[in-house]
Order: sequence, then C-alpha cells, then structure tokens
Amino acid sequence: MENIELQNIILAFGLTLFAGMSTGIGSAIAFFAKETNHKLLAVSLGFSAGVMIYVSLVEIFQKAKADLSSVFGDVTGAWYTVAAFFGGILFIAIIDKLIPSYENPHEIRNIEDINKKTKNSKLMRMGVFSALAIAIHNFPEGMATFMSGLADPYIALPIAVAIAIHNIPEGIAVSVPVFYATGNRRKAFLLSFFSGLAEPVGALIGFLVIYFFFDSFSPAISGIMFGAVAGIMVFISLDELLPTAEEHGEHHLSIYGLVAGMAVMALSLLLFL
Repeated sequence: MENIELQNIILAFGLTLFAGMSTGIGSAIAFFAKETNHKLLAVSLGFSAGVMIYVSLVEIFQKAKADLSSVFGDVTGAWYTVAAFFGGILFIAIIDKLIPSYENPHEIRNIEDINKKTKNSKLMRMGVFSALAIAIHNFPEGMATFMSGLADPYIALPIAVAIAIHNIPEGIAVSVPVFYATGNRRKAFLLSFFSGLAEPVGALIGFLVIYFFFDSFSPAISGIMFGAVAGIMVFISLDELLPTAEEHGEHHLSIYGLVAGMAVMALSLLLFL
C-alpha cells in the first residue's frame, strides 16, 4: 500500500461513511414529512442510476482496462477487464439472490404508511430483516465507494453522492415498519442508521484485504478491483435504482433523471481533464 497516499485513504473512508449515513436521512424524512414525494423520488433515483452507470462504463471500466493492459497486454488485459466486470455483477447478484424477495430492500415503504392505525405483528420483523438485508447489500457498495476513492477522489465523490441518494429510501424502508410496530422513533432511527454503517465496514474489509494480502496497490490488483466495482455499480443501477424509480413515478421522470445524472457526471469528468 506504499503507493497510496494517506489522505486518499482517509478521504475514501470519509466518502463511504457519508454514503452509508444517508440511511439516517431517510429515517428522519419518514418522521417529519407528511407524504412521499413520488416525483422527486423517481427523478432522484434515476439521477443516481445515471451517475453510476456513466462513471462505471466510461471511467472506471476504462481505468480497469488501462491498468490490466499495462500488465498483460491489450488483448489479455481486455479479457481480464471483462471477466472482472462480470465477476462484480455475479458477486452482487449472488448477494441479492440470498435475500428473500419479501424482505428485500427494493421494496420501498411510503411515508404515509407510518400513520396507519392498524396493528401488524409482522412489521417489526419486516423492519429488522429489511435492516439486515440493506446491511448485506451495503457491504459491496461500501467497498466500491472506497476503491473508487483510492483510485480517484474526483470519481468517488459523485459515486458517494449517488449511493447516498439511493440509501435515503432504504432508510425509510427500515424506519417505517419499526416505528409502526413499536411506536419508538429513536429505535426506528437507530436501526435504520446502523444498517447504513455496513458501508464503511465494507470499506474497512476492502482496505484490510489490500493491506494484509498485497504489498502494493499494483496495476493488476487495481484493474481487477475497478472492473468488479464497475460491474457492481451497473447491477445496482439496473436491478435496484431504475425499477424503484419507475415504481414511484412516471416512466419518463426516471429516464429524465437518468439522462440528467449522466450529463452531470460527464460534465464533472470533463472539467477535470
């Protein structure tokens, strides 16, 4: 790890912590907003997907290819890049498959549900398992944000913001059923908040793997990891963000958000050429 500056490591952890803590924002919104703004949610999630898809395919994938090609040559490097990309997709897909659909964090709850009067004994279980499911999902997201921060802070910042936007409705998904089941805002907030802290834990695991198993962040290692990160980001965008965006708003709103996210990401990358 000698060739990675300490400030990059600290910044990467900081961005990952910021992204994970945004589940607490979702929890707070659930308690203080009177109704779900479906149009804003659809545009925001679409925007997040646009940022993540664009930066993954245009920037992170290309960085992975450049690193691996410098070590293995153009042809073999390209094959390894594609393998790492789909390996990342397989990794997050397996995690997604292991979570039962009825407790999956894709199922976003509405703020309006917090005001329902009918008691439901299954709500506490739903909230707890949603928190566990989100925590499991957040491990690879945390690793992806952290690795991006090590590679290039300018790339990691918009990724962290995109994941933070993505985590806000996940916070609602945990806090609403827990509060409804217990009537305890503090318990609902803390459970939602701590589910997001799995992201910095994922970042820590990624850091420890690199630190103890590799002497340096070589081009071969960085290329494989960035290829996998690109795959993870694309899968999250296509499997979680876009479907959820379309569920909460008109189809065109989510697509407008997607294009806007791509445009903002493209502009931000051009500004740092």
